[in-house]
Amino acid sequence: MKLIKPSYKIITKFDGKEVLRLLEKIGRTAYKSEDKITDESAPEFIRKIIDKGHEAVLEFFDITFKWICDRGVSHELVRHRIASYLQESTRFCNYKGGVTFIIPPWVDIEPDEYSIEDLVVVYKETGRMLKFKNGNDKCWVEAMKWAEDYYIRLLANDWKPQQARSILPNSLGTEINFKMNLRELRHFFKLRTHHTAHPQMRELAIPMLKELKIKLPIIFDGIEVG
Repeated sequence: MKLIKPSYKIITKFDGKEVLRLLEKIGRTAYKSEDKITDESAPEFIRKIIDKGHEAVLEFFDITFKWICDRGVSHELVRHRIASYLQESTRFCNYKGGVTFIIPPWVDIEPDEYSIEDLVVVYKETGRMLKFKNGNDKCWVEAMKWAEDYYIRLLANDWKPQQARSILPNSLGTEINFKMNLRELRHFFKLRTHHTAHPQMRELAIPMLKELKIKLPIIFDGIEVG
């Protein structure tokens, strides 16, 4: 059983200045003001269209990401309809070699590989006993291990992955690739970095927003973490 923390990666490689130039070129079509384009005009133009709420222009550039998260988070992510998704399939992926689970931020345990021997959770490589800081953490880890054990047992008893997956929990790790345009990303961050969003969603959305503020500050600087 492998326990890991969630992570994200920006797949699309882009130059922020070139993105703004592209958007300016498209956006000025609405005003027939292409003659005003200069080497330095794009940031101010894009800033103004955002201030005016003319965000349709932002739909002309999209970014692809890869998340490693739990299935519960992925179910929330795909509710954003203006996007494209491709996710690891539990119907066809066979985890008989070991299941990966995502550690929630409220469970105080280090990422590692673990096993249960004589009802004691141990580090898989060393056999050293894992010491828990509280009973809830112990309960969660044991539940993950039992889910893995029964999943593998069902596979051994001729169940297919699409059948055995029915006992796997929300904490099951999954890889999901998704693509959103800049307008939808602004909407996504306003919802998913807010303090009322799910903690595991914020765990990925907040650092992703911070990185995009560096890469595309004109687009994302106005969005504050709630």
